[in-house]
Amino acid sequence: MKLRYLLIIPLFMFFPSRMSAQTESEQRYTDSLEYNLHIIKRYLSTGSNWHFTDPLTEKRLYGLIQFIENEPIDTIINHFRQIKKPTGIPLVVRYPEDAPDSLFMPGYISHKQLLSEIASLEAEVKQEYLHRPVMVPVEVIRNAENEVALIPEGLGMQLFTDGVYTLPDSLRVTGGIPDNRIQKPEDFRRILRLDSIRSQYVEQKRLQYNDSLIEAAHRKIAEDYRQMLINERLMFAKTQKMEAVKRNNSQVVKFYNDQAISAVNDSVLQAAGWLSGFADFIDNSTVNLVNLTRSSSSLVLSNAGSFFTRIWLKNQQNDSLSVLIQNIDKHSMQLVIEDQEIFSRFKQDAVNDFDFSSLNRSSAALEKVGKKYQPYTPWTLGGTGNAGFTQTYLNNWKKGGKSSMSILVVMKGYANYSSDRMKWENSAEVRNGWIKPGDGDIQKNDDKLEMTSRLGITAFQKWYYSAEADFETQFFNGYSYPDVSKPVSGFLAPARFMFKIGLDYKPNKNLSLLISPLTSKLVFVGDTLKVDKINFGIDPGKTYYWQPGLNTDFSLKKSLSPEISFETKYKMFINYLAPFTEFDMNWENNLNIKLTNYITMQVMTNAIYDSKVLFDKLDKEGNPVLDSQGKKIREPKLQFKEFFTIGFTYMINHRMVRAREVK
Repeated sequence: MKLRYLLIIPLFMFFPSRMSAQTESEQRYTDSLEYNLHIIKRYLSTGSNWHFTDPLTEKRLYGLIQFIENEPIDTIINHFRQIKKPTGIPLVVRYPEDAPDSLFMPGYISHKQLLSEIASLEAEVKQEYLHRPVMVPVEVIRNAENEVALIPEGLGMQLFTDGVYTLPDSLRVTGGIPDNRIQKPEDFRRILRLDSIRSQYVEQKRLQYNDSLIEAAHRKIAEDYRQMLINERLMFAKTQKMEAVKRNNSQVVKFYNDQAISAVNDSVLQAAGWLSGFADFIDNSTVNLVNLTRSSSSLVLSNAGSFFTRIWLKNQQNDSLSVLIQNIDKHSMQLVIEDQEIFSRFKQDAVNDFDFSSLNRSSAALEKVGKKYQPYTPWTLGGTGNAGFTQTYLNNWKKGGKSSMSILVVMKGYANYSSDRMKWENSAEVRNGWIKPGDGDIQKNDDKLEMTSRLGITAFQKWYYSAEADFETQFFNGYSYPDVSKPVSGFLAPARFMFKIGLDYKPNKNLSLLISPLTSKLVFVGDTLKVDKINFGIDPGKTYYWQPGLNTDFSLKKSLSPEISFETKYKMFINYLAPFTEFDMNWENNLNIKLTNYITMQVMTNAIYDSKVLFDKLDKEGNPVLDSQGKKIREPKLQFKEFFTIGFTYMINHRMVRAREVK
């Protein structure tokens, strides 16, 4: 018994120290990040027997783990902003062999089609070799002849014995020759002649039989050799066909798989960009602003809009100063002293003797001072000016001009108003270019004045009820150089005015689709003495024509990189009075590459088609084509213009800030 106690006492002395050591070690372990993450993940893992009673708590635990383990949200957002730049490396790929439904891809050749083509190929090859003479090698013929079982000389009677041939009755020997038939020497000679004729006949049949065997052997070896050539040709043709089909199918599948990869990557990048923007929009943090009296006001820093808070700054004398604090974005804030605050500057000696407690005001009085205001920018003014040297190519340009080196000046300006329910966009464009070809006179190669005003009122989602007025003309006379005796265009000759009413789809500031089922188009020529109005579709005796119709305007601006931008504008008008014969189209593309802050390179193309603008129809020699009455045949043509410019560019972008009361 005493021995037992002696054994237990050391155990009690050992265990407390051991337990204390484990507790200390475990305490240090439970304070580690890995341990706590491991605990949460254990009960969040799929297949666990533990279940959360509150799904919201479970979801937020997932979010907590992702926040700790993943990168900060700003790093992720910046990553996806940079990944939008074209690198040529897709985010996700798929191997061509994993592409589904290859049988439904246009151009893909199925196994059934391959068998059908091979069957047609076999028929073509057999038809090709059917009547073609076959040159059999001599050695093959000799080997075939050696294998033929010919009848040796002197054994020809075997053919008659075996029944291959039959002896004529006149040459048959029925038995022994009776003595009464050989009574004279002539009888003996006749019998000898009969034996000779029989022998000759038998030998002739033997040779004929051997020739037939050799001929049959020749035919067989020719057919066998022909079949061998057909088989070799078929094998080669089949191999080529199958390889061609394999290459074709591989290219077809790769083409459609590459298209699918491109579409999927565009979708992934678009979705990632949208989610990044949404994450950047909803991500916020709350800052508590505390003054000397420990009064606090919270301010939310976010990209989701402007948030205001008011705090009263205190000094040691308990003076109060009302300050409005506004968040600009999730990284910036702005401090503004309220307009109602009045400052009085005291002299230093007066401050020491002044009782500041007499100036104390109650917080209730301060709460009544001032209201919350919010800045907003209804008007945005801006524009660009570009001047530079230009290489020009013109084709069928009705207003006149000539391809050459030139100087081009382009000025664009806009004044846009935007409120919660209304958008008013105003723009103007002036283009003027001149060339001096060789030693010739100065000529005009571009001239445009266009003014547009569009008013939109919110309809639903991204659609606006819109009305637009569009005016376009040129400043100076244009000629069919080198003939400068009569202008082909001038100021207000022609001039085009369009008024449109419809719906404008505008999901963002860079994309617009205006569909105007109610459109009025007016084209007039102001000076009909100098400019031939018939060239612009105006009937004799009139100075204008008017058309009602359907108009569609599409514009897209895209920043390909910080230095490269692309803009396209497409306009189409269909005349309701002749919808199948009269319409016009204007498609303009601009590619701007920023070389320095003030030097840019621009590439512009402009294609115009107007069914009312007619040109002389020319033959192959360039002479006008005449009708039966000897008059020139005139027809509409596609007009095309291209500019390549490197020059000086200056940009203006000014937003007019206003303040409005927050209600």
